[in-house]
Order: sequence, then C-alpha cells, then structure tokens
Amino acid sequence: MRIVIPRSARLSVGVVLVAVGLVGAVRAVDPAGNAVSAGVPSGFDKVIEDNANRMVREGRQTFRFDTFGDEAFWGDALQLHKAIAGEKHGGVGGGVSPKTALSVGLKVDVGALPPALQEQLKAGKVDLDDPATTLALLKLNAVVGVTGFFDARGSIRSIGLQCAFCHSTVDDALAPGIGRRLDGWANRDLNVGAIVSLAPNLKPFTDLLGVDLATVKAVLASWGPGRFDAELDKDGKALRPDGKQAGTLLPPAFGLAGVNLHTWTGFGSVTYWNAYVGATEMHGSGTFFDARLSNGDQYPVAARSGSGNTRGVPDRLTAKLAALHFYQLSIPAPKALVGSFSAAAASRGKALFDGRARCASCHVPPLFTEPGNNLHAPAEIGVDAFQADRSPTHMYRTAPLAGLWTHQKGGFYHDGRFATLLDVVAHYDTFFKLSLSDQEKKDLVEYLKGL
Repeated sequence: MRIVIPRSARLSVGVVLVAVGLVGAVRAVDPAGNAVSAGVPSGFDKVIEDNANRMVREGRQTFRFDTFGDEAFWGDALQLHKAIAGEKHGGVGGGVSPKTALSVGLKVDVGALPPALQEQLKAGKVDLDDPATTLALLKLNAVVGVTGFFDARGSIRSIGLQCAFCHSTVDDALAPGIGRRLDGWANRDLNVGAIVSLAPNLKPFTDLLGVDLATVKAVLASWGPGRFDAELDKDGKALRPDGKQAGTLLPPAFGLAGVNLHTWTGFGSVTYWNAYVGATEMHGSGTFFDARLSNGDQYPVAARSGSGNTRGVPDRLTAKLAALHFYQLSIPAPKALVGSFSAAAASRGKALFDGRARCASCHVPPLFTEPGNNLHAPAEIGVDAFQADRSPTHMYRTAPLAGLWTHQKGGFYHDGRFATLLDVVAHYDTFFKLSLSDQEKKDLVEYLKGL
C-alpha cells in the first residue's frame, strides 16, 4: 500500500526541513554529536574569547618590551649602556656602532623605523659606523630585545633586556639584521658573551663566581654566537671536562603548545623557565622558587647566593607570567618554505620517520616530542651526561622538531655537537643499529627540513 502525503503536509515538512537547515547553518556539532554554537560568542564563551585575545596582546607586549626592571642590573650595575654610548656621548670607550651591534647578532625592527629613515637606510645614507646612530635606534625602541632609558636631556642613563633579546630575530626584509620581527625564533646570530663582555663593570659576576675578571671574560668569549649558559651562575661549571665551552644553543620559543618540559634538560615547564630566566638570568625584579637549587653539592653557587628562592621587591615579573606563557603557546612553528626541501624525498623520509627509523616513537607527531614526561637518560640517546647532570632531572628532553629548519645555524643537540642534520641521522643510525642506506638518511633529512 502506498502512503500519499497531502500537498499541505508536504509544504509543512518542507518548511521544517528548511528550518532545520537554517539551524544547521548557525550551529555545529562536536565529535560526540553535541550541538555547539558556531556564531558570535556570547555569555561566558565571549568572556573566554575576550580573555584569550587580551592575554595574547599583553603577552606580546611583555615578550617584546618588558624588562621586569632588569635595567637595575644591566645598566645601573654593569653599566652596559656606557659602553654602548661611548666617551663622546657620556659613556666610556669608543661606543658601539650599528655595524658592530649587527655583527654580534643584535637585530633592528624595521616596523619601529619612520618611513623616511627606512628610505635613508635603503639608500645607504645612514652612518652605521657612528654610535650616535645606535643611540637613535634605541630611542626609537627599534633594537629587538633591548630598551634604552634616556634622561630629559636625551642622554642614555640605563639599559634593559627583554625575552625577545634571545628568542626573536627579523626577516632581513630591509637589510641583513634589519627587518620585520619573528617572535619565538631563536637568534642564533646573537653573541651574548661578547655583548656582556662590553660592560665596564663585571664585578657582579666575579663576586658571584669567585674568579677574576680575566676568567669571566674568557668564559664569556668561549660561548660564541647563538649560545648561552643558564646554569653557570648556579653550578659554576664554566667548561666541560674536556675543556670545551659549557654553553647551550638558544632554543626557539615557538611550537610549545602541548609540550610539557622545556629547554634541553627539562628543568621545568615553559612558564617555569620564564620565571627562572626573568628573575635569575635577566635579573629582573621578581619571584622565582625552586628548592632543588639549594642542593649545595650540585649547585654550590646557587646555594650560596640563594637564587633558588629569589624574591625581588617590587615583584615586576609574577603578574606578567600568565599572559607571557599564553602568548608563547600561541606562537606556531613556522612552515618550511616551498622549494627549501625535496617533497618527494620528504615523503619517503616520513615513512621512515614513522616506521623503520623509529623516530616517531619519541618525536610523536604532531607535537614531535612525547606527550607527558618527555625526558630520556643520556645513555638512551648515546650522548654524554655533562649537560644533563647540570639539571635536577639528570636527563635530556625530547626536543620538538617542528620548525627545525629555522634554527640549523650553530649545529644540533643542546651544544651543537652535530654540525648537520645528516650527522644527527647518522648518529642514531649507528646508535640504534638501523642499517639505513645513504639515500634513506638523505630522505630523513629532507623530511626533517620540511617540518
């Protein structure tokens, strides 16, 4: 028997279906089938989105421009600004020209430069050999990660540093070292040791470490571009047992969302390191606590100085940590440029990475590190324990690999011991007895370059 629907009923059914379609246009369902709003957020959803947007804005401002009051150290104590200014501008020595500043890896934010100055730079009409030009750039707040403080007469009176000093670079859009900011990218050109050595007064370091000035300068000179030793002022280990420098490569600060422990040896999370660096390395005025650093056997310098229980007054750091953390987690790993790697080889490399080479067992896609406690003993990865043993963990973190192409300068691993990605692959091929062919190793490298 055939059931016939009257025309009026068919119209009603059509209206209902249209109505359902309209609802579908403004509502969606989650994987469990629950309806969720796809329109303009309202109520607490709007509170959440407004809060997220605010934290990104505030975190960016902090990352780029907040010194946390560390000018009291870099300027007032070390007098670094006087070395930059030079004797002709109220400082000491010959001063630091833009050419010298660029040579030690400092970067200039083209977005902070007036259009007329940009045109003059393009035309080569700016004197890059004059320290007065450096001071002018500082007045424009154009030197990435560095803030100059000037008095009413326009003379520099102090200087401070920001997170962006080590963890931002530029795209060289105008000239090498001058371009648009790239927040979160490791500045592997930055010679931190050479910059700190310029300070007229290094007594805070000689007093803390209990060594003479020549020793401090020798250690600072040993790091080279792209390296810094964030444990030196805790354990006093200036050199490796083999006599090589003890600094580690500056890590990127992008692609950290979903990643547990941060930096090479996994002391703590991203926000732990923000507090650690802000209060004890940048020497901002803030609070940092880690009872592990009171272990006098492992951290004799920290045990004496009390840096594991730093309580700066006023605290200019703690209130900034949440937004700073949020901003860093918002910075994605940059995509590799088309043509910078072989797509066909990378496809073959991916199959190896996920399969026979066993890379993905630790570098789990898409985080490319392990969800959870992403640490391994030195023996598990076939390297020495020196840097691991400077950490309370005594281990090495599984480094996230996304965006690896941006920080190839300076080598790989914590200390740059492997000059190329092919050297890294060869190390694991030997250590894990993978028996990869030369072509398979190259394919893996192309995949890594494309992450």
